[in-house]
Amino acid sequence: MDRYAVIGSPVSHSKSPFIHGRFAEATGQSMSYEALEIAPEALAERLAQLHAEGYRGFNVTLPHKLAVARLCGQVSERAQLAGAVNTLLRTEGGWQGDNSDGEGFVTDLRRNCGIGLAGKRVLVIGAGGAARGILQPLLGEKPAELVLSSRNPWKPEEIAEQFKPQGRITPRTHASLKGDLYDVIVNATSTGHQGFMPKLPGPLLAPGGACYDLSYGKAHEPFAAWARAQGAARIADGLGMLVEQAAVSFALWRGVRPETATVLAELRAA
Repeated sequence: MDRYAVIGSPVSHSKSPFIHGRFAEATGQSMSYEALEIAPEALAERLAQLHAEGYRGFNVTLPHKLAVARLCGQVSERAQLAGAVNTLLRTEGGWQGDNSDGEGFVTDLRRNCGIGLAGKRVLVIGAGGAARGILQPLLGEKPAELVLSSRNPWKPEEIAEQFKPQGRITPRTHASLKGDLYDVIVNATSTGHQGFMPKLPGPLLAPGGACYDLSYGKAHEPFAAWARAQGAARIADGLGMLVEQAAVSFALWRGVRPETATVLAELRAA
């Protein structure tokens, strides 16, 4: 039986074993999937050991997404642009890195949320690794404008320059957003995990606009409250993105794309 796992620290909370277990059942795949706690200082040694033990692939969660990229023999273009790896595939000599977050993000928007991006003014709040992971496929959806905002100007400016070959990103600070309205606002910050939202100026959401959060669960609550105050017509969390990016990883490993609606419905019910 082929062996897979999610690696991180901490990792006991991960929903990935449930998700991939359901995917395997639905597609008739002979595979196991578990959660492996790996301390950052042991990462390189453990990846070599797990390769020797015959593991076929991994999902990668915090805090390993950046460090894993440096340990891969090959890294996909989208993972290079994201600056992070969340999926590992076994090769004869080591590990190949990929990033399924962006594809999972746009698939969830389109399939599960009914949020279109083409021709829309889109604001992404936050310029860290989570934002970088979604920018390439987001640009591929052809928004009328894509603005990337952070507290400090240098991060959005640096990222906008790097992504020029993929499309135009307008770098802004949070404070400079005052007076602008956007059709879709995406929260790519991690502040919800600390129970708050970044300080943003005045109304930012256009009438009928949608708000999407890459976080889910309790971490989604501060952004959801802010989105309601903005009068959002549609508010979505990142649980669907979690399932859809897992389906991308599964397809990379097994060559079959699993159906996601049933698994997402089960997670919502739970």
